[in-house]
Amino acid sequence: MKLSQLRAIVAVADYRNFSEAALELNLSQPAISHAIATLEAELGVSLFSRGRRGAVLTAAGEQIVYHARQSLLHLELMQKEANLQKGLNGGQVRIASFRSVATHVLPMVIACFRDRFPNIGITIIERPDYLDIEQTLREGRADIGMTYLPTGAEFEAWELVRDDYVALLPPKTSIRGVQMTWEDLAAHPLVLLPCLPCGRILHKHLTAVAPPMRTASDIQEDSTIVSMVMQGLGAAILPRLAAEPIPRDLCVHLLPDPLKRVIGVAALSDALHTPAVFAFLETLKTFDFHSLAHVG
Repeated sequence: MKLSQLRAIVAVADYRNFSEAALELNLSQPAISHAIATLEAELGVSLFSRGRRGAVLTAAGEQIVYHARQSLLHLELMQKEANLQKGLNGGQVRIASFRSVATHVLPMVIACFRDRFPNIGITIIERPDYLDIEQTLREGRADIGMTYLPTGAEFEAWELVRDDYVALLPPKTSIRGVQMTWEDLAAHPLVLLPCLPCGRILHKHLTAVAPPMRTASDIQEDSTIVSMVMQGLGAAILPRLAAEPIPRDLCVHLLPDPLKRVIGVAALSDALHTPAVFAFLETLKTFDFHSLAHVG
């Protein structure tokens, strides 16, 4: 079934005349007749009764022309949506992110972006870790991803912020010196770490520089880890943004051997991005997020 056939049946139904339908569509009458005849052959029913009253829809034709009108309307809407996506008066930007960036970074960017482009929709797709985020980009389910750097070679990426890993100690915990040591941390019955794979960078770092200590990394939610430390059930190491908001009574220290996670913005290099996506990327570049890594 061809678009020309749908247009032909609607035009003949409107004008009840093959000649006038041909004029409307800027085609010859034989072309209209051929389009209707081939459509009737494909469907196996007669669409029009031809007589002195002109071309009158049959009972089957009335039902089929309704669907033809709906199909043409949907095609028109598709074209309008495509035109919106090609401009900055509409469209959608889909952003895949883990919770800490979705909570502490994206809201201020989205608020600024919507002031400039109120008709562009923003969707945040929260994923548990950077590997899921990158896979979401590969599958075309997101346009932009907030992930760890470095990324795979298929992405264009740039640094957004460097986030310190910090040690959280229960309220009223005292350490022996000005700077916390690994021994101070190991003195706690349990040291809670981010779950894998988000905690992979930290696990590798601890293996290289820290003495053995009792650790656990099976808790999915960062807020749960913070609450457990607040109740004195152990200490924790988390990225600062992931730990926010940090209760005032908790003791917060940089690690004896400092470590940062590098958070970046990524998009597929070969993707055909809309102007809306490029506009959001440009908006991201106008912000200085490095002060966020020192919150609290």
